[in-house]
Amino acid sequence: MRSWIIAFVVVGVVMGLGFVHPFGDPRVESTKGLGTLLQGANMPAEARAVLMTKCADCHSSETRWPVYSYVAPGSWLMERDIVEARKKMDLSRWEELPEEKQQVLMAKIVQEAKSGDMPPLQYLALHWDARLSKADVAALSMLGKSEGGSEAALGGEGDAARGKALFERRCTGCHAMDVDREGPRLKGVFGRKAGGVAGFNYSAGLKGAGIIWTEATLERWLSDPDLVVKDNNMDFSVSKAEERRDLIAYLKQ
Repeated sequence: MRSWIIAFVVVGVVMGLGFVHPFGDPRVESTKGLGTLLQGANMPAEARAVLMTKCADCHSSETRWPVYSYVAPGSWLMERDIVEARKKMDLSRWEELPEEKQQVLMAKIVQEAKSGDMPPLQYLALHWDARLSKADVAALSMLGKSEGGSEAALGGEGDAARGKALFERRCTGCHAMDVDREGPRLKGVFGRKAGGVAGFNYSAGLKGAGIIWTEATLERWLSDPDLVVKDNNMDFSVSKAEERRDLIAYLKQ
């Protein structure tokens, strides 16, 4: 009899702890239906489909809550991960973001998809169907690319001050001038051989490309990295010719 009482108390405590939210309660966010996500987003339909099916559980208000997600302390860990994921990117609020912030996030999505960093291992342990296939990565790689392609290169010198401001708004999610991040440090990149930062984990294709970064090669690279080197981890392109020219002027300093 006493063992039944103990078991009943333990179950009651575990169920009660499921209503405690030490890291915040992401369940209070209202839902509108998975199909409503990214309806007005300027992105290819294939990429939108991957984001909805593989990313929305953590990165939107359309989270699916299985039975085990109500059992503490596992529920606390799930809630913590979801709260942090939505802080970094909330697909439910995508249309509210400025265009440049959207572009930065799209670059981040592609970088993490190519590198295999997303979805995280703790999520894949319970959701094997969330693993990104080669087709998924290819679809996400089209994010941020203009349907009409990049503008033709412009002659003349760019504006380094404008390039610096553009770099700080659009590039610092993956790059810094003096330290390595997801991308290599860019100080001294002009005139450097591609794949030349010691200790950085470049793709094999980029390391073996034999490219020297000049105005011409940076122009082509910023316009569409995949046309320069197929095997690369670059996740960002700059479709406007004037912006590419300004960025190159800044990198030349």
